Amino acid sequence: MTLTPLTRPARLRPGARVAVVAPSGPVPADRLEAGLDILRGWDLDPVVAPHVLDVHPRLGHLAGTDENRARDLQDAWCDPAVSAVLCARGGYGAQRMADLLDWTAMRAARPKVLVGYSDITALHEAFARRLGLVTLHGPMTAAMTFLKDTGTQESLRATLFEPESVRTLGQDTAQGLSRRALVPGRAAGVTLGGCVSLLAAELGTPYARPSAAGGLLLIEDVGEELYRLDRILTQLLRSGWLDGVAGIGLGSWAECGPYEEVRTLLLDRLGGLGVPVVEELGFGHGESNLTVPLGVSAVLDAESATLTLDVPALV
Repeated sequence: MTLTPLTRPARLRPGARVAVVAPSGPVPADRLEAGLDILRGWDLDPVVAPHVLDVHPRLGHLAGTDENRARDLQDAWCDPAVSAVLCARGGYGAQRMADLLDWTAMRAARPKVLVGYSDITALHEAFARRLGLVTLHGPMTAAMTFLKDTGTQESLRATLFEPESVRTLGQDTAQGLSRRALVPGRAAGVTLGGCVSLLAAELGTPYARPSAAGGLLLIEDVGEELYRLDRILTQLLRSGWLDGVAGIGLGSWAECGPYEEVRTLLLDRLGGLGVPVVEELGFGHGESNLTVPLGVSAVLDAESATLTLDVPALV
């Protein structure tokens, strides 16, 4: 089964209402407010879901109960006045609430934009499989990178409002990064991916994607020691999930060890696939987090170290 392009939601217009939800970890109130100010500066109308600032009564790593986090996301998605749903932060918890969502009701709602990364990888996968929708792997409203890095902000803003202006990732988009072809070549496929530890954690679950065949896999991670990253990649290889992948684009590997050691591991685990692998595309947990759509046909070119979308992320 080869991946096919997914349905693209509509771009945002000035004055659009966007909902902010917290599917994963607790959200600092001051950072949330700072992120909301940025969104208001884009002439958006952000509304905060009722349980965004909750903390689970017993499990402090969760932003409220699974049921409340799921209700916030579902209500925002099904609200006809909302044009996009933005996640406040990652952490952990999206997998716990994904199966509590009423996917039939969410399929009945009009397509809209979902934005997030890190733990939100679980939702990117769920939205691809259950709704057939393109989603945006991009910064979250209360994330420090979004609050501090103007390149991160502009990448998301342009993708939301002027998606035709940001069809190429690489070149001048990942400023300060030395992009290299880990494995040379050129490949076409449909984008998918996110935080690689979450992709591995999805294996064997009821609605997991059966494989990445035909896909341009975009992966990154944070805080995984080298041996754990080795184990994650080895699991994806041994399971057959990477069989038939068309190409691989790499983001940041913050706090995963000295980069040359990480690079050696990536080449060791991914080089044998015989597909192009491009480094440092500027998305993920690094100092910059560029927005990249998942579910769009694209071309990965190792020689120019770019990922170019065949069509804009949003219509």
